[in-house]
Amino acid sequence: MNILIIGSGGREHAIAWKIAESPKTDQIFVLPGNAGTRSMGTNIPIDVNDFDGIKMAVIENDIDMVIVGPEVPLTNGLHDFFLSDRLLQNTPVIGPVKAAARLEGSKDFAKAFMEKYNIPTAAYKTFDSSNIEEGIAFLEQMNAPYVLKADGLAAGKGVLIIDDLNQAKTELQEMISDAKFGDASSKVVIEEFLSGIELSVFVLTDGNSYVLLPAAKDYKRIGEGDTGLNTGGMGSVSPVPFNDKHFREKVEERIIRPTIKGLVNEGVNYKGFIFFGLIKVNEDPYVIEYNCRMGDPEAESVIPRIKSDLVDLFEHVANNSIHQADIEFDQRATASVMLVSEGYPEKYEKGKPITGTSSVKNCVLFHAGTSIDIENNIIKTNGGRVIAVTAYGDDLGSALEKAYENAELIDFEGKYYRKDIGFDVEF
Repeated sequence: MNILIIGSGGREHAIAWKIAESPKTDQIFVLPGNAGTRSMGTNIPIDVNDFDGIKMAVIENDIDMVIVGPEVPLTNGLHDFFLSDRLLQNTPVIGPVKAAARLEGSKDFAKAFMEKYNIPTAAYKTFDSSNIEEGIAFLEQMNAPYVLKADGLAAGKGVLIIDDLNQAKTELQEMISDAKFGDASSKVVIEEFLSGIELSVFVLTDGNSYVLLPAAKDYKRIGEGDTGLNTGGMGSVSPVPFNDKHFREKVEERIIRPTIKGLVNEGVNYKGFIFFGLIKVNEDPYVIEYNCRMGDPEAESVIPRIKSDLVDLFEHVANNSIHQADIEFDQRATASVMLVSEGYPEKYEKGKPITGTSSVKNCVLFHAGTSIDIENNIIKTNGGRVIAVTAYGDDLGSALEKAYENAELIDFEGKYYRKDIGFDVEF
């Protein structure tokens, strides 16, 4: 099979790395890709939202399957574009249609969906320019900390957790009236703060049945001790020690199955990954958010733990037969540490030469924001998150030790990484 992966980050490199193992894979194409995916196959320099360009790439390269990594083309309707096109409609797309991608594309829609299907989540209300004063009054009735979420996509940065009431009121005004997160914050969800420990749970579904993937825990804040601004993710670990059999049963019974049944009830044909951002409050799971794709940086620790043929699993999704699939996991732990550019998640520079990638051992490097100077054969930084260093271990402690040893070997100007990934789980 010729397979096209849409995206340019560490998640897409991890998917390419895994499907390269499959005997069913002939050629891998990544659009637009990065310096790491270039070593796995052919990069195609087309934007992920250029649907006509993607169509030409599929036709010209005889693509047999398309795997969509990031959320934006899904929420913009890439899968629907394929289904409506005579030349593309028989090409399987792994990633939900636009109506299903609203689970991530609209926080308000997701909260209403959970409320409708009795899926445990924090109490909430949604506000926009028409009732912003009610939003301020709602904040005054709540206890700190205050959770404000931009309704739409904001590159993982549209969630604010604020301790001070006056600051929360100011932020609400800035989000709605001053478009702090652009159109994404034209509506804002204010919700109850839940105190607990977070984890990420993933399924791969054909719309009716699903297989459960390894769980992970990611680290969003830029600073150690979970301080500072939210990022796209500074690292992840898998498995999650507190996600034991009893807790997993609660997650499936109260959250995963009702979600799948709810989508079926809504008449939505969901094909692809569902990411459940959960929080464990005492011994019970609650949904913080849905994502309509595989997580990043969780993919860099979860996908290496899938021993089964990933292409085979994707074929089952396309053929509505995921209930027939066998899935096997590597029992070893994995840890991923993200190397980022100085200044991230705010202003940062690109184009810094990267050295040391050939010196690493006992780990896998998943490129995120990288490019290659072909003339000089130099890999350079090309984003805020640059490279994820992933290592296996008999336990999380040994996996983290190897990941950090190798993170030290890679260098570029302004390199930064958190040195406390995994600090809040027992291993």
